Amino acid sequence: MIHKKPVHILARPGDISPLVVASGDPGRVKMLSSMLEDSILVNKNRGFLVYTGYWRDTRITVATHGIGGPSSGIVFEELKMLGAKVIVRLGTTGSLTPDLKVGDLLVVIGAAYPRGHLEMYVPDGYMAAIPDFEITSTLLDKAQEKKIHVKKGVVFSSDSFYAEDKDFVEKWSSRGVVGVEMECATLFVLGLIRGFKTGAILIVSNSLVEDFNICKDEMEVKVRKAAEVVFETLTTINRKLNYFIS
Repeated sequence: MIHKKPVHILARPGDISPLVVASGDPGRVKMLSSMLEDSILVNKNRGFLVYTGYWRDTRITVATHGIGGPSSGIVFEELKMLGAKVIVRLGTTGSLTPDLKVGDLLVVIGAAYPRGHLEMYVPDGYMAAIPDFEITSTLLDKAQEKKIHVKKGVVFSSDSFYAEDKDFVEKWSSRGVVGVEMECATLFVLGLIRGFKTGAILIVSNSLVEDFNICKDEMEVKVRKAAEVVFETLTTINRKLNYFIS
């Protein structure tokens, strides 16, 4: 890797916790930051809002990764340069099956992806786009402890927001893929290549089979529930792996 310093996230290494929650929407990142104590804005360059604060005794960074693989890939790379050791995506997904309802929470266990920007990293084939097992199992455990119902499944990480059609839905749902989003494959592949742990929990914001969309108030409730699961997961991981930086 040629680049050693970030050029988009203009924060110092000490500004970023080893434990990071990443989301595409800057507004959602502001909401997540409001759930932390002593939260400080450490980057606003390029609109990639990044805050660092505390959940209980654990220092956590919440970061905006933007839309799609190329944008999120830049942020994941730069967070790693700044000291990230765990990055969990908290985002949204569209359902490809009637079994996954709008408003459901989905812990991602793998991601399919098309030919595209990840070929820049793996020109000779495809990587297994899977999250870290310990992070994923801890997300599931913490949701169960908090009595927050979650489902688990594989998503398709698309490179286009508006390209999906009926054939797309039938093709991927028939292969066991339950949702479509845009960043999980990038996160999981970069985690394997660059050596950081990854995970993802997604809110089902819409359905491609039932034409439903989540309302704003319900989305906020679901984001807060998902955030509690993620923050508790990172707290547990921190105690096991001693990533804490005061």
